[in-house]
Amino acid sequence: MKTDVRFPSNGLMVAGHVYTPDTATPERRPAVVVGHPTTGVKEQAAGLYARRLAERGFVTLAFDAAYQGESEGEPHGLEDPIQRADDFRNAVSYLTTRDDVDPARIGILGICGSGGYVVYSAQTDRRMQAVATVSAADVPAWLTGGDDKAFDQLLDAAAEARNVEAAGGEAPTISLLPEAPDESTPEAIAEFIDYYKTPRAQHPRATNKIAVRSADKLAQFAAYRDVDKIAPRPLLMIAGTKAMTLPVSQDAVSRAGDNAELVQIEGASHVDLYDKEPYVTQAIEKLDEFFTKNLSKG
Repeated sequence: MKTDVRFPSNGLMVAGHVYTPDTATPERRPAVVVGHPTTGVKEQAAGLYARRLAERGFVTLAFDAAYQGESEGEPHGLEDPIQRADDFRNAVSYLTTRDDVDPARIGILGICGSGGYVVYSAQTDRRMQAVATVSAADVPAWLTGGDDKAFDQLLDAAAEARNVEAAGGEAPTISLLPEAPDESTPEAIAEFIDYYKTPRAQHPRATNKIAVRSADKLAQFAAYRDVDKIAPRPLLMIAGTKAMTLPVSQDAVSRAGDNAELVQIEGASHVDLYDKEPYVTQAIEKLDEFFTKNLSKG
């Protein structure tokens, strides 16, 4: 069963879908919060994972980040990493108020950019009993390709964007993807286009645009720097062996401690794990095992 919900996050109302198992039980269930990829929405990969985990017996919540999708916040398309981390904290708070959720048995799952936000929020929010990622990404590094000069240019653009907004103008945005690939399009970008710009997963609220002034917020954000603070709670990071973001998970797990595990899905790329079989089923099976074990009673 899928239910539309709203919950507050730093003064903004965030839109979500709660998925519940078909079988009734008088007992409170374990729950998992699921976050969408950067520029994605809850109806895409996050909703797929939330539905599949609900079929395994969890209450799940997939939500649109503040400033994105159906959630409140202007300018729309703002990628505010601190707000996004707080969205996860506030999603957990919402779940603790539900009669069908055991507040002591809540886990979080982040896909792509949300992988960084769940890792960051869990470092200090100890209500998050189990932390998992799928195709975890480092959004600031991804935006610039690790090029410091490119980030300097983005920061100049962010400063000018703030001036435009201060003068009453519409917040400038940038598109992260072209409408269609050509012979010069890198393979990593082409797979995003195939997901977001075709009937495979196209959604009217997933515009793939971000507000330009997101850059000065992202520039100071380091999601994985203190990943070791999650311990002793468990951390599971799932990535495809062909994913360009695999090194993000490898590095984070190497620094997290004995509580962390890296699972590599053979043959899968970054975006394959959003919706392609057999890769999603392999990821779901591992997530089911992980959350069942670590969100158990007692």
